[in-house]
Amino acid sequence: MKSDRLLSVLLLLQARGRASERELAERLEVSQRTIHRDLEALSAAGVPVLALRGAAGGWELEKGWRTQVPGLSQPELQALLMAQPRALSVPGMAAAAQSALDKLLASLPGSMRAEAAAMRERLHIDPQGWWESGEDVSMLPAVQDAVAADRKLSFDYARADGQQGPRTVSPLGIVSKGASWYLVARTPKGMRTFRVSRMSNAVALETKFKRPARFDLARYWRRSTAELQAKRTKFSAVLAVTGTAESLLKAWRVGKPLESAARFPSPRPGWSLIQAEFEQLNHARFVVLGLGASVRVVEPAELRDAVEKELAETTAIHRETPQA
Repeated sequence: MKSDRLLSVLLLLQARGRASERELAERLEVSQRTIHRDLEALSAAGVPVLALRGAAGGWELEKGWRTQVPGLSQPELQALLMAQPRALSVPGMAAAAQSALDKLLASLPGSMRAEAAAMRERLHIDPQGWWESGEDVSMLPAVQDAVAADRKLSFDYARADGQQGPRTVSPLGIVSKGASWYLVARTPKGMRTFRVSRMSNAVALETKFKRPARFDLARYWRRSTAELQAKRTKFSAVLAVTGTAESLLKAWRVGKPLESAARFPSPRPGWSLIQAEFEQLNHARFVVLGLGASVRVVEPAELRDAVEKELAETTAIHRETPQA
């Protein structure tokens, strides 16, 4: 909308001090002719925009003139800038996040704008990771619309066990956890959490719902995740590992130093004993096989047998003579 673009032009000038029509046009993705008309409209509305001629010319606001937008404290500014990559990593949110940031930074006094510029010089945003996470968040805009307007949400959902079916829920909030997004909603069977990447055909319905008066999204999420962790079974193992393998297991958050190692034989020189926690036997086997000669299973025998069986079968396959 033109009103939004006029405000964006105004705040960009306030944040930068001076900008050419070409710079403003590129930033707002419109033509220079459109920017020129916008600047004339601002001037006609009483906003003191000044045109400067020459090679270093452009447009700027009259010295001392500012819009009245609430400022930010230094901790708030730092938190905003450090949180920005999270928003920019989501398709459809990048432009809105950048626009909001520009408006907020434009409201700051000169000293804090300089501090913000210094922070941004030290923060590079690369929303594309080395490997794709596989998370499909194409349904996120529809989920956001429903949450923001307190409207019921309809979607098809694929559960982790492969079962699929339609859902109609009262969406109460969205949670971002790592690279994943979740919807917390009230359903006919009570409160449920849905992974956005498993949704399809999401539609925000016209039907409104009454939000629970005392619902606290953060508190609910903490409680539900704690309950999930308590229910989740673990597969424990004691592993003898090299320094490199130990670092990897710690980085993957599945291994920690063994507290009571007296009852186990001493590992070979340069190795150490690790207490590892896995989701299940197959997960443990996969990790151990992946670490290869950098790890040895101390216990349980069930894991050691599973690894040996897999190795034997793999060796047999590779020794087979290829069919002509």
